[in-house]
Amino acid sequence: MIIGILKERKNPPDKRVVFSPEKLQELKRKFPSVSIKVESSDIRVFSDEAYKNAGFEVVDDLSDCAILLGVKEVPVDALIPDKKYFFFSHTIKKQSYNRKLLQAILSKNIELYDHETIVKENGARLIGFGRYAGIVGTYNGFSAIGLKKNSFHLPKSSTLANQNALIEQLQKINLPNLKILLTGSGKVAFGAKEMLDGMCIKQVSVNEFLQDNFFEPVFCMIDVLDYNKRKDGQVLDIYDFYNHPEAYESYFFRFAKVTDFFIAGHFFGDGSPILFTKENAKHPDCKIQFIADISCDINGPIASTIRASTIENPIYGYDPITEKEVDFTNKNAIVVMAVDNLPCELPKDASEGFGEMFLEHVIPAFFDGDKNGILHRAKITENGKLTPRFSYLQEYVDGF
Repeated sequence: MIIGILKERKNPPDKRVVFSPEKLQELKRKFPSVSIKVESSDIRVFSDEAYKNAGFEVVDDLSDCAILLGVKEVPVDALIPDKKYFFFSHTIKKQSYNRKLLQAILSKNIELYDHETIVKENGARLIGFGRYAGIVGTYNGFSAIGLKKNSFHLPKSSTLANQNALIEQLQKINLPNLKILLTGSGKVAFGAKEMLDGMCIKQVSVNEFLQDNFFEPVFCMIDVLDYNKRKDGQVLDIYDFYNHPEAYESYFFRFAKVTDFFIAGHFFGDGSPILFTKENAKHPDCKIQFIADISCDINGPIASTIRASTIENPIYGYDPITEKEVDFTNKNAIVVMAVDNLPCELPKDASEGFGEMFLEHVIPAFFDGDKNGILHRAKITENGKLTPRFSYLQEYVDGF
C-alpha cells in the first residue's frame, strides 16, 4: 500500500496538511508495510525538507499511490482516476459550487471519502478541525472587542506560532466586566473554552449568569436544552431535542438580555429553532454587542451572520434596525466575527491535531478489515456510482 500526501491547490492557499512529518513517522512505526510519498509543496506549513529529513520521499507525481490524503477540495483537473481520495469535498450538503467536482469524481472512477463523513456508528464525527476553529475564533472575537472599543490591539492570529502564543497575547489585555456566553458541547466549544480558561476567566452557572452582577469578566457555557425549550412545556432529554427539533422553540433571548459577548460554538441541525432572531437583535433589552460566530451558518440561527468574513478582514458590523451590514465602528452596530476557515490561521497546531485523529481512527481500518465500519460509512462513491448511504445526492449530481 502506498499513501500519498497531497499538495493543497485550492485558493486562497491553505497551509494545512493531514500529517506532519512526526505523525508520518509514527504511522510508519505502527504500520511498517506502508510506503509513503509526499507531494512537493511550497505553501505547506511543514517544508519539503522537513519531510525529507524525517525519511520520506518528496515527489512531483503521486500517480503510483493507491490512497491520496488532502485537506481541501482537489481541483477537477488534478484528480487522478481510479484512486482512493480523502479530503473535505463540500458536496454532501449538495453545495452547488462543487457539483462538477462530484461529477468528475464519479466519471474518473474515484473512491471518495470525505473527512466529514468519517463518523462513529451513531453519526458523531471522529476527525476534524473544530477545536482549532474554536481556539482561533475566540481569539479573533476578543480582537474585535479591542478594535471596536479602541482599547487594545491584538496581532493577527495567523502571525503567531501556536495556541500558547495566542493565549499569551490574550493574557496581556485588560478586559471590562464582560458577560461572555459560549454555546455548544463539541470540539468547537471546548476549543473556545480552552482559550477562556487560559485567560483565567471565571466560569459561572446558568443561574448565576442570568441573575447576578459581577465585578470581573465571566463566562457561561450552555448546551441546547439551556437555549431551547419544548413548545408544550415538557422537560425531556437532549435526545428528544435531536429527534424532534420541530417540537422546540428558542429560549435564547433570556441570555441575550444579559450577554455582552456571544461565542457561537454550537452545531445547528436541520429543523432546529433559530437562536438569535432579527426581532431579538432589535429588542431594546438585547445587550449583545459582540458575536464570534465560529459555526458561521449564513442566514441561519444567528440573524447577524449575513455573510462569512475573511482572515484578512475578519469583522463587520450588523445594524439590527436596518438588518444590513455597516461599518463595525458604527455606534449601533453589533460587531460580528464570522470567518469560515478559522483553522487555516493556526496551520501547525491544526495539522498536528488532525493527523493524530486520522492515525487513531482511520489508518487502522485499512489493516483490520474495517472491523468498525469506518471506511464503509465514509465512502461516498465506488465503481463510478454513489454508495447507497449517499444515494440522496443523485439528483444533485444530475443537476436537478
